[in-house]
Amino acid sequence: MHHFQYRGGELYAEDVPVSTLVAAYGTPLYIYSAATLRRHFAAFDSAFDGLPHLTCFSVKANSNLAVLRTLGAMGAGVDIVSGGELYRALAAGIDPAKIVYSGVGKRGNEIEEALNAGILMFNVESMGELERISRIAARLGKNANVSLRINPNVDPKTHPYISTGLKKNKFGLDMETSLAAYARAMELPGVTPVGIDCHIGSQLTSIEPFLEALDKILIFREKLVAMGISPRYLDLGGGLGIQYNEEEPPHPREFGQALTKALGDLPLTLVLEPGRVIVGNAGILVTEVVYTKKTPSKDFVIVDAAMNDLIRPSLYDSYHAISEVRPAERDTLNVDVVGPICESGDFLARDRELPAVAPGEYLAVYSAGAYGFTMSSNYNSRPRAAEVLVDGDTVTLARRRETYEDLVALER
Repeated sequence: MHHFQYRGGELYAEDVPVSTLVAAYGTPLYIYSAATLRRHFAAFDSAFDGLPHLTCFSVKANSNLAVLRTLGAMGAGVDIVSGGELYRALAAGIDPAKIVYSGVGKRGNEIEEALNAGILMFNVESMGELERISRIAARLGKNANVSLRINPNVDPKTHPYISTGLKKNKFGLDMETSLAAYARAMELPGVTPVGIDCHIGSQLTSIEPFLEALDKILIFREKLVAMGISPRYLDLGGGLGIQYNEEEPPHPREFGQALTKALGDLPLTLVLEPGRVIVGNAGILVTEVVYTKKTPSKDFVIVDAAMNDLIRPSLYDSYHAISEVRPAERDTLNVDVVGPICESGDFLARDRELPAVAPGEYLAVYSAGAYGFTMSSNYNSRPRAAEVLVDGDTVTLARRRETYEDLVALER
């Protein structure tokens, strides 16, 4: 699953002791494993070898340039949701013809930047966006390939904050509105409808919601064909889950087999947008124990990583496994692992059985490669963590730690 393993009583990232990385770069520290990235991308991408397909890594999961370059070298495209992510993708050397632009609120300048870059297509989320893309493309004398994002009203059975395919969600267009939008796209200058897009949510632990959505999309495709529109691309988004605790998500191979059977020999290129399943377990967050604290009702382990570094436990009440960097035989305690931020919601774990660690020791927070650093902030004026990429015994400082000077560099 990943390349963070114990050797001789010490946690290693591939061939490098984590304690060596901490000594060089401090904490909090994000550590990514290149071997895990490659392994996960290959496992996912190869699952669809029976279909024409393009695997576009979801940049919002982890936008570090070193991560993007590693995946780009394996042939990955990317799924972006902002002009900043477009800038990052191009800086990392991603082929623009492998870039898909999603997201509900594309601004005019972002659309223009994407058109000038020559991206593969826009996943359009509203009639207003379709009209705006048309106006900008016509003004630039360019053509924009578009897919309309269909909201199939399928329950992905995941956390409500990361559910995107229900009719109450802000994403996409319902079926009837989508038909009208495709008809309008045929009339508009500067746009060509080339595909269908559908994304129902994230951290899915079953393929059944995907297949339910696909059934509806294939019926919808038949209606488009009857209108004289023959989509070349079918973008089914991402969302395949990973194991954080006791989840048992399907292997990408199972997903690939199911889609291959469902799509048969339809003349479609499948576009997939995995994020978490590629990078989630390829990263850990290492943090130092600053204090331990015992109250009449609770034991606390106070660490130097906080909700500004990893917000998922606070935002989603999500579980991340935590273990010692250098394990030792000792009693365990039921503790809350908390950070320094002045919020009761600042925790990495609650009611967790952990060894009785002492100040100065280090803990590793697992499954932190996705939506970890990308969702971090400077709340409480805390400089953001450093990121390193380990490839065998080679270490790359992928992002230096922010300084106090960085915190105020843009302010006047």
